[in-house]
Amino acid sequence: MPVTPVTLEGRFVRLEPLSMNHLAPLCEVGLDPELWRMGLSVIESQDDMTSYIATALQWQSEGTALPFVTIERSSGTVVGSTRFANIDRMHRRVEIGWTWIARPWQRTPINTEAKYLMLTHAFETLGCIRVELKTDSMNEKSRNAMLRIGAKEEGTLRNHMITRGGRIRHTVYFSTTNDEWPGVKRSLEEKLARPFTRLA
Repeated sequence: MPVTPVTLEGRFVRLEPLSMNHLAPLCEVGLDPELWRMGLSVIESQDDMTSYIATALQWQSEGTALPFVTIERSSGTVVGSTRFANIDRMHRRVEIGWTWIARPWQRTPINTEAKYLMLTHAFETLGCIRVELKTDSMNEKSRNAMLRIGAKEEGTLRNHMITRGGRIRHTVYFSTTNDEWPGVKRSLEEKLARPFTRLA
């Protein structure tokens, strides 16, 4: 699995390798408490965002993650971030996660196409046999988004994590496998080909 920094580009979104050069534009859109209400991370300041990026880059240097900055192609605006993480070369699996998109760009094609680009790269370039996603059991919006892209819900890990606020989180796991990918890919391409209407 040649997991190296790469730019992934579609009609609506460009995923570029994350770097500290993205600190200022990420702060412009990412210091919104609502974005982090259900997350394990809480980004309230430039220092928090600096630590967030530094951790992602440290994981990349260790070979366990490949972080991206999410850019709206039409405007060139940085709108969020996402990454491959928990990279397991032996078992040919990765996780897509640590995804956040600023609220003005939510319920647009940005997230759908970003997932399409990442899944395509995972299955067709990296040769993965499994791509995982996970979310807080209380995060209904995230759970619905994972189902909408075609991932299968697998189950819930109870008392899995403790949030920064001290709440005990149950984590719901989803996945797509290499044999499911052709059908998931067709479905995503059909969604992305439709005239855009903001999702509820």
